[in-house]
Amino acid sequence: MRRHAKIFALLAIVTVSAATRAVAADRLVGIHSARVISQAMPWVAAEAGLFKKYNLDFQLVYIASSPAVTAAMLGGDAEIALTGGEGNIRAYVQGATDFIFIGAVKNVFTHSILAGTVVKSPEDLRGKKIGINRIGSNPHFFTVQALRQKGLDPVKDVQLIQSGGSPETLAALVSGNLDAACLNPPSDTLALAQGFHYVIYGPDQKIPYAATAFVTRKTVLAKRAPVIGEFMKAMAEASKILHEDREFTYKVMSKYLRVTDRKILDASYSTEIKALEKRLDIRPEALQSILDEIAKTDARAKSIKADDLIDRRYLNDFAKSGFFDKLWEGKR
Repeated sequence: MRRHAKIFALLAIVTVSAATRAVAADRLVGIHSARVISQAMPWVAAEAGLFKKYNLDFQLVYIASSPAVTAAMLGGDAEIALTGGEGNIRAYVQGATDFIFIGAVKNVFTHSILAGTVVKSPEDLRGKKIGINRIGSNPHFFTVQALRQKGLDPVKDVQLIQSGGSPETLAALVSGNLDAACLNPPSDTLALAQGFHYVIYGPDQKIPYAATAFVTRKTVLAKRAPVIGEFMKAMAEASKILHEDREFTYKVMSKYLRVTDRKILDASYSTEIKALEKRLDIRPEALQSILDEIAKTDARAKSIKADDLIDRRYLNDFAKSGFFDKLWEGKR
């Protein structure tokens, strides 16, 4: 009886200990705004067990476009977001100065404008319908900037169509409801495979922009700085995997983007990976380009500096502590 009692007591201790560990995991809700490679780090982290490693109960929610993500964060629906910068910066200019950028995945555009055979050059886009996901989204911002570079007025010379998201934009292009579309990997590669071609190839334009950044709020950092720090460690490790373990990354892409064609994966990955920040650096010029654009219609943006929007505490800590150096020395 005593022996059985000891066994039951031991089992009870193990059960309570396991339950305590489960309860101790820090819950964190995050948003991502596009189903693209540059926003794949949370997927990679989940599949690699990194959230468990850093004791996080992380829930990722998809909300298309930066403005919608901004609204959700203002409503308290999430504490961190991986998104394009325009929505958050525009809100900051309008008075929501609680927003803060703590890192980035991509500081330049890799979007492109693609079309069928009728549109052979940027000039042929005049009077045409171009899919941009949503007003205020990354595709919208890129299209505006790229058209201006080519001497076209994005308001007068073309018709910008909100299609919802990247998959919807591609579907509208293929169905003939659009004359052209702004897409990035892997959607642009899928369009190429169906006979469309680049009219404006984004990577060649080298337009600085906070295309994929980690955004949170100062009030969140004040309350949950250590938890956000653990999340950023998970993202740093996911970045290492994304850059150095192509096969694992392809498995993740196949699962979450439902793209299994090896040629499409190769083309998309090769284009995108060159633009991604290995150490999650957020570059001031990427934010400044958005401030400059907003300043054309809102003078308040002129008094705001890019550095006002950046908190480098985690990036600096990872660099000073040797976390980044140790992470990139060896293989996963």
